[in-house]
Parts: sequence; structure tokens; C-alpha cells
Amino acid sequence: MAIEQFVSKTLELLQEEREAEIEETRIWQENISLKDLQNKGVCLLKLQIGSQSTGLYGRTVVILEPRKYLGFSSLPSNSFGPGDIVGLYDTGGCTAASQIGTGIVTRVSQASISVAFDDSKDGLSFDTDALHNLLKLANDVTYKRMKNALNALNGYSNGPAANLINVLFGDTKPSSQSQPSNLLKFFNSNLDDSQRDAVSFTLSQRELAVIHGPPGTGKTTTVVEIILQAVKQGQKVLCCAPSNVAVDNLVERLARCKAKVLRLGHPARLLESIQKHSLDAILAQSENANIIADIRKDMDKAIKGIKKMREKGDRVNFKRELGELRKELKTRESTAIAQILKSADVVLSTNTGASGDGPLKFLPAGHFDWVVIDECAQALESSCWIALLRARKCILAGDYKQLPPTIKSQGAASKGLSLSLMERLIQMYGDSVVRMLTVQYRMHSAIMEWASKEMYQGRLTAHSSVERHLLKDLPEVACVEETSTPLLLIDTAGCGLSEMEVTDEQSKGNQGEVDIVELHIKALTEAGVKAKDIAVIAPYNLQVDLLRQKLSARHPELEIKSVDGFQGREKEAVVLSLVRSNRKGEVGFLAEDRRINVAVTRARRHIAVVCDTQTVQNHAFLKSLINHMTEFGEVRTAFEYIRDIVPQNYTRDHKDTKTSTSASSSTSTKQKVKDQPPSRAKQQQKKSTGSSSNGNSAGTEKNTKSCITALTEEEQKKNRYAEIRAQVESVLKASNQSELQFPSSFNSHDRLLVHQIAEELGLVHESKGEGKDRCITVARPLVPTPAEEPRQEEDEEAQEEETVPNPQIEPLCQPPLDLKSLHLERMKREQQKREENAQQKKQQNNIPPAQAQSLKKPKSAKGKSRMKAGACGIAAAATPDDDFDTLINAVIKADSVCSFVKCKASVLTLGQLCLFCNRQYCLSHHIPEVHGCGDKAKSHARMRISKEGVLYAGSGKRDKTMDPSKKAYLQRKLDSKLKDMSSQRKPKKDKENES
Repeated sequence: MAIEQFVSKTLELLQEEREAEIEETRIWQENISLKDLQNKGVCLLKLQIGSQSTGLYGRTVVILEPRKYLGFSSLPSNSFGPGDIVGLYDTGGCTAASQIGTGIVTRVSQASISVAFDDSKDGLSFDTDALHNLLKLANDVTYKRMKNALNALNGYSNGPAANLINVLFGDTKPSSQSQPSNLLKFFNSNLDDSQRDAVSFTLSQRELAVIHGPPGTGKTTTVVEIILQAVKQGQKVLCCAPSNVAVDNLVERLARCKAKVLRLGHPARLLESIQKHSLDAILAQSENANIIADIRKDMDKAIKGIKKMREKGDRVNFKRELGELRKELKTRESTAIAQILKSADVVLSTNTGASGDGPLKFLPAGHFDWVVIDECAQALESSCWIALLRARKCILAGDYKQLPPTIKSQGAASKGLSLSLMERLIQMYGDSVVRMLTVQYRMHSAIMEWASKEMYQGRLTAHSSVERHLLKDLPEVACVEETSTPLLLIDTAGCGLSEMEVTDEQSKGNQGEVDIVELHIKALTEAGVKAKDIAVIAPYNLQVDLLRQKLSARHPELEIKSVDGFQGREKEAVVLSLVRSNRKGEVGFLAEDRRINVAVTRARRHIAVVCDTQTVQNHAFLKSLINHMTEFGEVRTAFEYIRDIVPQNYTRDHKDTKTSTSASSSTSTKQKVKDQPPSRAKQQQKKSTGSSSNGNSAGTEKNTKSCITALTEEEQKKNRYAEIRAQVESVLKASNQSELQFPSSFNSHDRLLVHQIAEELGLVHESKGEGKDRCITVARPLVPTPAEEPRQEEDEEAQEEETVPNPQIEPLCQPPLDLKSLHLERMKREQQKREENAQQKKQQNNIPPAQAQSLKKPKSAKGKSRMKAGACGIAAAATPDDDFDTLINAVIKADSVCSFVKCKASVLTLGQLCLFCNRQYCLSHHIPEVHGCGDKAKSHARMRISKEGVLYAGSGKRDKTMDPSKKAYLQRKLDSKLKDMSSQRKPKKDKENES
């Protein structure tokens, strides 16, 4: 790529990005009220000046505070940060006419915000009694610096970076020099082989080296070792990164190694632990520090004198004196800064902080030998050129498989502005200039394996210190299910937890997932996991706000952020809410694979993903994550967390139905074996999942060996099914045995088979205990009175039993048990138990049987029932004298055909579950009014309308917000009244003069 073409195209894209940023600011100012801007965090209203002083280079630093007489001294929640460009306005508004000046934020605390103004604005008088508004503006400083760097690149001819520029644009191939690695003595003896290889490779390159560091691989450790080796060779290094946090991290690491480091930037932007390495701190300890301090004091006195002077001539004299003092201050500071810069071995700053209009202008052109850019993949290439023009060799470190630079203009991003320098060079030269770090020290191997396979060609390996670590290994953390698994998938498919419909298409929320996240956080904290070790991540800002409203008050130390705000961080446990749940299967910007990679790889010991698998599996990358968690982790349904969920039946085409069926199968059968290492769990999983797991991976199986394995696993599953079924049937055959308890040695799959068989036979089944002590008990249900089951239904069932197929073969052909149906059946049994207890109490109170029977007559007096007897009803009505095979046939028949009387349509493949009678119906009879549940459906609808204010399912909640026009009218009326009251107030001095 020609340099001229690159510069021309990049300048156009930067201009497009700049215009998008300005347009966003204009919309804020024109279409949104000041109060709403403050709620968005981009504006602070009615601030007063607490103090002002002279900072570095004679800039005036003004400290703005809330009005103290209001009874509080803290600023509202805001997004202001050091380095932001802000405008200072009077209380008349935030328009150009009311603007006092523009400045740069230097410090933000809970009680105040400090803003530095240029010397050209010092002539303005800041009234300490007046109130001011502060608005965040588009940052034109960064844009100007990138533009200047590109123009300098276009005209660059002779200089230290001439050969480097040719290499970076493909005009010259990278070269290397012999570097005997056996003579290299490392400062850090704990480096692994991939890190040592990266250091040796970097030292041997003449112009370019790229360090690719996936999450947790010790990229910063490797970069620090490279810098120390360069300093050892007598090289001067300029180290940059796109963010202050990344730069401060490098300063901390290098300072521990006793390197002579200098951090450029205002001390207010730095961490307190490294402020002593800042230019201001070192300058304050220099020989000229006292003289500079005296000059600043004189300048402060001159500024105060100007305010007190009434005569115009006195003001002119003080301004002349102020100008002379500022000139002397700059001269002495320039000399001191140049000496400090030359004495440092490593100078660190942000990419834009390395510009020629900053402190580096006091150094000669060829002062630096190396330029190191950390987190290069997160920076615009144009920002990297600010520093690259200062040295003959560059080292780029980062991970281009994580989030790219933040760009507001989608058009500019699609045209190439989002392509980082690191990714462009890898596309140009391939592995010849890259060394990848392959040993990661953060994640459990089960978490790492997915990212390694999907993003890093399967090259990552987990270090032995983290390969098997879990939450239960932390101090004071109990061993429960949540702390014993590294992967947990909570599936909301079919549970009705749809995403919120909002007018802003860029912001999405899901209140149902918020409730599930809250319950999971509660389980973790009750097990002993500290809130500060947990992170909750969501891809949408609206979901982040909902989560904070729900969790922040109860868990103040819990970090809740967006994916973009958590890059570069890590936590022991991460809970990820994917939000999207809709009938169309749209995933929005979740389709950005790098965003999901960042979210998952923040976790060290535990990752929990809350999502609707039917929706997110429409994207291939997200589907790979779901399949991985299903195979190697634990899968739960949202029904286990929220009991009052109303399921929704989505209408999908054939393709979507096939996908959702596969997802449902995997959700209900692929459960991880708890309290076992992942490797053993994986082997056990393959034995237990059978054909279901092979169904999910059918698209990737390309040989006949897998088919043979699938047949073997299917035979093992059938044999195990028959063995457990024989034990369960013994409960029905033995008249003297009422229950059977299975040993705790049963794994999760065996317990699932017991639950399934007990459901088919109408037996009561219950799991007790936790972890390795978990066991399951199967018992015969309580026998109800004969009056509870009409004789007519028994006669009809006896006639239909002749056509029932062999019971030993039919269950094996049924699809895997659906968790939703299992949950609803359990709820039905609990209701039956409550009714039986109530009936027994009535009998104990000597209520005549005739009266008790008369209470049930109105139910059957309406005529013949339109519902067949269900499986549970058949089993409950069974007596020891009944034929066992006949009962089994009746149960299987009831579960496999439509429950509507005289309808023989099969519901094994396609059917609907009624929410009111908990029975399966075909598509012709699934409507409640058709099969006899009309009254219950009407009652439920009335209750829902009165409770939620909706007319039909899916219409959304009633909008209780005020009409926008009415709200604007009231706001204008309030502002007018406040303005009138403000004008009526007079200063205290004026009142004294009148008196």
C-alpha cells in the first residue's frame, strides 16, 4: 500500500469519524434537555467554583463543586474522566452564546471536578458566586494530533524511522540479526518457553516484531522483559498504549525492576501508586523546583490582584507582570523537563501523549531507539503513527482477536478505520513477524478450550496452577454445585423470558435474565464467594443499568459492566447475560465474535452464561459456545430458578424447529458429572449422552468411525435403561414394598433415567442430598378413593389398551425427557398432595362420606369429560390386583397420544402442553376451549389483565411514563418559574447599599 494512498484514505475516514462525533454532541445539545443530559452522565448542572490555581505550563486549573447549601456535596453520577474536553457555560444553558470557555478535565472525584483552561482564557473572570454548567464536548485534540502525525508521515524523508516506514508498508521486508539465545540472561527466571522465544525473537529483529498475547498468557510480563533487555543493551525506549490504565500497568511493573521510568501526563490521570514517577513529581524534586514554585505563587497573586483592581491602568500593569512571569516559568520548566527526559531510560505515555506538541518536543529527533506499543489491537493505526515516527524499531503487542478500537461512525469502520496496525501487518507478513504466547495462567482448562479452538487455532494450553482450579478451592468457600463446576449454562428457551421492546434499537434489556442472574449471584455469595471476586457482564448498556438497579444496593463490591468496559480485566467468577431472546432469532451485535471472546475469557474459575439457546444458536460462533458448554459443563433450565414462568410456544420454520429440537435435547440430557475433573466428566458425558450428543455434532462428523461409536453408546444406554427400569418395576410388583432408594453412586445420567422411568410409570420420585451424597428415592403414590376416578374413563381406557405396542420397546424410541414437562409434572404432583391432605382432614373431622361425595358431583354433572385419564391418574388408581402389563400399556398409551377423548393422534413428535391440565394435545385440540380448560384459561386471562394491565400475551406492559409533550411543557414551566425567582433575588451587597 502506497503511503500517499494510505494517508489520504485515513484522513477521509478520520474526518468522517470526527463529523459523527460532532453530530452526536449537536443532537445532545439541541434535542435533549439539560436534565436528561445530566441523567446520561454527559452534563453537570449548577456548579460553583471552589478554587482556582496555576498548573503546569501556566494553565489555570479550576475546581468546580456542587452548591454546598443544598445539603449534599457529591456530584451526580457521570461519565467524565481525565482528558475529556469540556465546555463551561453559565446557567442560561449550554449553547454557544452562553459558553465561557473550553478546558480539559484533569481530575474527577465524588465531590468535585477539576478543569484546566488554556492561558488564552485567563483574561476571563471566573465569578466564584455564579453558577455554571459543564458539558462534555467532542475531543478535537486527539483528532488534531492524529491528523498531524499522518501529514508528517506523508512528508517523511530522512529520519530514524525511514527504514521502519518502508517495512510497515511492504516496500522492504523485515530483517533480523544473529542473537545467540544461549547467552541471553533473563531478568524473570519464571518465563515459559513461548515467552522466552518471544523475547529472543524480538531482540533479533531489526525493524519489527509482533507479540500476540491471548487472554491470560502473560503478555505484559513478556513486554516488560523485552523492555528491560533493551535498556540493558543501552537502548532508549518510548513505550505507549491507547489507554492510561494500560500505561500505568507497565509503569508499575517496570518500577519494581528498578528501571529509570518517566510517566508523561497530568498526575491527576495517573494511579496514586505511580504518581511519584510522573513528570510533575520529578520536576518538583529538581534543582529548579523552588524557583518554579516561587514564580507560580507570584502568578497566583497577580491573578487575584487583577480581580481586585478597579482602575484600568492597574489592570494593565498586573497583566503585563503576569505575562513576564509566565514567560520565565516556561523557560525554566523547559530546561528542567529536557534534563529529566534525557536521564530516563524508558518514557511512557498514551499514544496521543507522545505527540510533538507535548513534553517530547524538548528531545532531539533520534533520541529513542525503540517504540513499544502495548494493546496495539485496541488502537487506531493513525494514533500509533504519533509515536512510530520517533524510532528505528517497533514492537507491537496485543490480541487482535479481542475488541477493536471504539468507533462511532459505522461507515468509517466498515471502510477500514477499525483495522488495527497489528492486524494489518499480520495479514501482510503472516507468522514471519509474529510470536504467539501459548501458555495461559488465568482460566480453568474447560473455559480456555473453547476460546483456544475457536479463536487461537487450538494452540493454547493451561498452566498446571490453573488447569483444574475451581471456586470451591478458594478460602472459606463451600463445596456446592455452583462452586464445583467451571461451566454453567442457564437456558431460558421456551420460558417466555423475551427481551424488552424499546424504541432505541441499540439498547436491549431482559428483565427475566436479570432475575436469574440475581439468584445465581445469591447462590455464589451464600456459598462464600466474595462479591468483589464476581463480575456481571452484559453486552447492552440497558441491561447493565437493569442489573445495577437490582444488585448494586445488595452487593456494593460487585462489578457490573459492559463487555467493552471489562477488556483487560479478570475475575474469579463471571456471570454473562446475553439478553437476546426473540421469535426472529436476531442476535444483533452479539454477532461480533471478538466481543463474546472477551466476555468469556474474563473468568478464572467459573463462567455462567444466561441465554435463550433457541435465539443465540442462529449465529454459528455463539452456537459453538453453547455446544461446548453443553458438552463439558452443567446445563440448567430457567424453570429451576423462576417458578412462575409462563412458557411461550414460538412459531418457527422447519430449519428453526430442527435447531431448537437439537438444543432442547442437549439441554435436557447433557448434564455434567459433578465433583469430577473435566477430563473424567467428558468421558462420562460421552457414555451418558448417547445419540443426543452425536446429533448435535452430526455436521462435523466425517467418518464412519463416529457412527460405530454412536451405535455402541446407544446400546449401552438401552442396557442401562432396561436395568434401571427392572429395579423400578419391582416397586409396583412387590405388594409389601412401597419405596426404593437408589445408591449415591448413581451419576447424573442414571438419576435422570430414574426420573424419566418413574414419570412414565406414575411413581413419586425425589432427589435428596448434595454433591457425592446425592441419591434418589422412588415410591408408590398414595391410592385415592374410587370416587375420584370416573368408571366411564376406565372402561374407555380398557378398550384402547389392546392397541398399545410393546412397552419394552416404545419408551426407548421416545425423545429425551423435556425439562419443562418434568417441572410441570412435579408441580402437578405437589398440587395433588395438597388436595389429598385436605381430603384426609375433612374425613378426620367426621364429615359424612355422602356430603364429601356431593361436593364432587357438580364437577361431573356437566356431562361426559373431554379428557382421557392421564398417566399419573392411571397409576394412582391402580391396585395390587390389577394386571401389571395392562397398566404399563395404558400409561405408555396415555403419554404417546393426544389426551383429547377419542383422538388417537401421536404427540411424540409434535404436540402442545396445556398449562392448566398439564397434558399433551395434538395441534387440533391444544386450545384450552377445545379440550375443556376454557374456564381456567378465562380465569387466568382475567387475572393477568388485572395484574399486569395487558390485553393479550405479548402486548407488553402498560406504558406508565408521562407524555413527552406534557413533560416538556412542565419542564419549561418549572424553568420559567425558577428563572423568575432567581431574578428576584439580589446579592447581599446590593441590599446593604440600598439600606
